Parts: sequence; C-alpha cells; structure tokens
Amino acid sequence: MSAPQLTSEKPDMADVRPSAAPVTTKEITEMLIYEELARARIQDLRRDIHAQQRRGHARAARRWDRIAGWAAQRARRHRS
Repeated sequence: MSAPQLTSEKPDMADVRPSAAPVTTKEITEMLIYEELARARIQDLRRDIHAQQRRGHARAARRWDRIAGWAAQRARRHRS
C-alpha cells in the first residue's frame, strides 16, 4: 500500500472554473454604470407616462365640459 505523495505543487489550473462574479474593479464599475443607466431610463419612462396621463386627464376634462355644455343647451331648448 502506498501513501499519497504530499507535495506543495499548485493544482492544475485547467480544472478550475472561472467565477461568474466580476473579478476586477473595472468590471464592477462598468456594471454599476449600466445599472444606473437602466434606473435613469426607467425614471424617464415613468416621468413621460405620468405627463402623458396628465394630458389625457386634461383632454377628458375638456371633453366632459363640452358634453355638459351641450347637454345644458339641449335641456334649455327642450324645456321651453
């Protein structure tokens, strides 16, 4: 029976898988920049949607004002 040979050699690097996590500070910084850019785009979209909704609400209010005016005129005409 032979004993395992103890050496201070490094293990074969071909068996080591690269980590999925970023390794360098540059990669981390780049990832954070893209994340911040994505956040800014989402905020812009939300701001645009909110402004569009406000315009839509104002348009609906004007339309209902016209309908109310038309209904009031019609009621006056048919009352007499």
